[in-house]
Amino acid sequence: MADDGPVEHGYPHLDTVRDAITALYKRLSYDTVQTFATSVAPVDVAFGDTDDLHMGAQRVAREMVRHYRLPDARPIISFREMTHAANVELAAGPEYFIELNDRFRTHRRDIGAALAHEVMHVYLHRLDLSFPGTRENEILTDTAATYLGAGWLLLDAYREDSASSQKLGYLTPEEFGYVLAKRALVFGEDPSVWFTSPQAYTAYVKGMAQARRDEQQPPLTAAGWAGRRRYAQDRRHAPGPGPQSGVPYAFSGDRGGSLRVSFPCPTCHQRIRVPVRGRVRARCSLCRTVLECDT
Repeated sequence: MADDGPVEHGYPHLDTVRDAITALYKRLSYDTVQTFATSVAPVDVAFGDTDDLHMGAQRVAREMVRHYRLPDARPIISFREMTHAANVELAAGPEYFIELNDRFRTHRRDIGAALAHEVMHVYLHRLDLSFPGTRENEILTDTAATYLGAGWLLLDAYREDSASSQKLGYLTPEEFGYVLAKRALVFGEDPSVWFTSPQAYTAYVKGMAQARRDEQQPPLTAAGWAGRRRYAQDRRHAPGPGPQSGVPYAFSGDRGGSLRVSFPCPTCHQRIRVPVRGRVRARCSLCRTVLECDT
């Protein structure tokens, strides 16, 4: 939690974020991911200053449990002084003890954001899905919460001006925006109408631009002129000694001597391998995205 401290920007964790999206599709399946097409609604996690602190926090936690479809999980909320925004005890259940930072006693509008992350820890624990290393696992948690419809709250908790700053989660604001954009492109949902923070909207716009660039990489037909030219040059020298640096695709030969190219799916980032023979339509087996390619 960045509280009046420096906020990291950019895309330093982008590779891990993409791995997390792939892992979600592999562990949940396309059909299960599709059941999260509707995000948590602002009205369902609204928390007014006149609401009872503990009853309100329990209500928001139950909404997160409902959204993540954890009917037999019962979060027990408490508050204490701590460095991090929150912490959850991952036991066998069905009760899960979640501690929230004391600052949320007076920053109640952000309790939903903290609980979106902590209840996602419970969800991933139930799935037995994790990444090695604490930081990587926290990035997985932020990414999963955002992609499955509750993480827009985490981005909306980001506020920064010349005198103060606040950010929750391990992703940068732009990375939160990127994952929200990837979700928006899949489900046709516009989360920007829910933002109360202007800085969150700016980060979302930047994240959408980055997500669009994923759809404009060769050998996809939407690639720009410069990318297509580089691709043609690399294809002439393929398969070559190994993967080219700075590009997402890689050439290889098959047993019959035919050339193939592999590249990440712009939706789920699983690598797809297709023959090099001009116009090709490929279908990702993981997220079922149909891709128009010029190989």
